[in-house]
Amino acid sequence: MIGLLGGTFDPVHFGHLRAALECLQMLDLAQVRFIPLRVPVHRPQPQASIAQRVAMLAAALADEPRFVLDQRELHRDGPSYTLDTLRSLRDEFGASQPLCLLIGADAYAGFLDWHRPLAILELAHLVVMHRPGHDPIASPALRQLYQERACTAPHQLATQAGGRILLQTLTPLDISSTRIRALIARGHRPRYLLPDAVLTRIEHDQLYARPDRRG
Repeated sequence: MIGLLGGTFDPVHFGHLRAALECLQMLDLAQVRFIPLRVPVHRPQPQASIAQRVAMLAAALADEPRFVLDQRELHRDGPSYTLDTLRSLRDEFGASQPLCLLIGADAYAGFLDWHRPLAILELAHLVVMHRPGHDPIASPALRQLYQERACTAPHQLATQAGGRILLQTLTPLDISSTRIRALIARGHRPRYLLPDAVLTRIEHDQLYARPDRRG
């Protein structure tokens, strides 16, 4: 099985990396592909350039061979729709390879507003990552969808290419790219929130700092 983690990664941090590692281990995935978005549809546009985000991701993933930097979204013009990405992955990996789309509970809350959500589910499983004691199903419509597609154990995902929904509890890490950017803008170092290799890239390029704080 292959895990898929999309995002702006502006910047990538330990919240992304730890969640990916726990899914890799708990779901027995062969790899997790980190897919940076070019033009995100449901979130603000990234501040760092494409080249800068790729460099930060490459630095963050270098020590884990089962983490793969997948740049397919960056080579496609227009909005980054998950459905188009999954179709491209199916062309590469075939119709029978189980694909697991890793999303947070906040993303799942708006899943039915995504572009053709049911078509997405035909191409991949949804793994909804959430913290202990938190119910990620925010509406009756999402609950009904979950009841229709529920998977109760990770190994069940391997029996088909897509179409199931698994709720996966992960270690809660209250880290966000927004917070990291805000810390840097205030002149603080966000060390221990992200890999040192990523912080080195940020400081070298003077990313996220206010213009009057740039050297």
